[in-house]
Amino acid sequence: MGLQRLCRLMSRFNSYKRTNIILQHLKMSNHTDAAAEVLLERKGCAGVITLNRPRFLNTLTLGMIRQIYAQLKKWEQDPKTFLIIIKGAGEKAFCAGGDIRALSEARNTNQKMLQDLFREEYILNNAIDSCQKPYIALIHGITMGGGVGVSVHGQFRVATEKSVFAMPETAIGLFPDVGGGYFLPRLQGKLGYFLALTGFRLKGRDVYTAGIATHFVDFEKLGMLEEDLLALKSPSKENIADVLETYHAKSKTDQDKPFILEEHMDKINSWFSTNTVEQIVDNLQQDGSSFALEQLKVIKKMSPTSLKITLRQLMEGSSKTLPEVLIMEYRLSQACMKGHDFHEGVRADTKTTR
Repeated sequence: MGLQRLCRLMSRFNSYKRTNIILQHLKMSNHTDAAAEVLLERKGCAGVITLNRPRFLNTLTLGMIRQIYAQLKKWEQDPKTFLIIIKGAGEKAFCAGGDIRALSEARNTNQKMLQDLFREEYILNNAIDSCQKPYIALIHGITMGGGVGVSVHGQFRVATEKSVFAMPETAIGLFPDVGGGYFLPRLQGKLGYFLALTGFRLKGRDVYTAGIATHFVDFEKLGMLEEDLLALKSPSKENIADVLETYHAKSKTDQDKPFILEEHMDKINSWFSTNTVEQIVDNLQQDGSSFALEQLKVIKKMSPTSLKITLRQLMEGSSKTLPEVLIMEYRLSQACMKGHDFHEGVRADTKTTR
């Protein structure tokens, strides 16, 4: 009887132990799922942000924005953190923007989310711009919309041969926000106006040549670059810049390839040097070249309201500070959310990013 009783007790204990293990596993899984959208880690001398939604091209959610902002502020005050690196998980995208379907659906179910997401995203954009620690964005892969917002305002932006930059918002009834009204009109000539109104995609080294990226590094060397940055001992901004410049100088990919828009820049500067969308359209029609007509065809597919908002946004933003632009863009975003074009644009679009 004693042996049987002992066996029963052992069986109960093992069952209890298994149940505990399962519960702990479920608890860990829930925690991992909740935290997995973005990884925030201290490595070496740096704080490392990894946008961790590769299946969704690392698109931003409100929860991710909140986590990144809070950690950014902590690292900014941490004397042991000398730089901040942001990157995307996987090889397809740095960050393709925000979840536009969720935004559109919130119109009828959660108006506060519409306000919170845009406001907190723009606050994060400004925090990146004013960050007291060197901020390095590794913009490998697709970098659009909100992904541009969490990279372009940082001190250093590293592109690779697989980088794809675009601000495609006019196609979905929005405008190139996240500070687009600030950085786009400050690109060479009227390049920013062209990119904003047409959604034209820049790829590879062209992202650097256009001024979106500050450095260009071959993708196969990107991991080594990160390791060398993490291995720095109490680095200054100059030490960090030296490492980036060394890798940039060694990169030979497409080094002699001309900028994709180089032969068209004089015409782009002429076509887009006007105060109205109608005049831009006239300029393209009158030019009649294959490139001009191609851009005209693209523009005619865009939301007319978005085109007008975007042109005015860039004209106003060209003389404003970034905080002033972000305030303007927040007001514009809320007006667009109340309008028709954005929600129709999302319905018609098969993608889930902006």
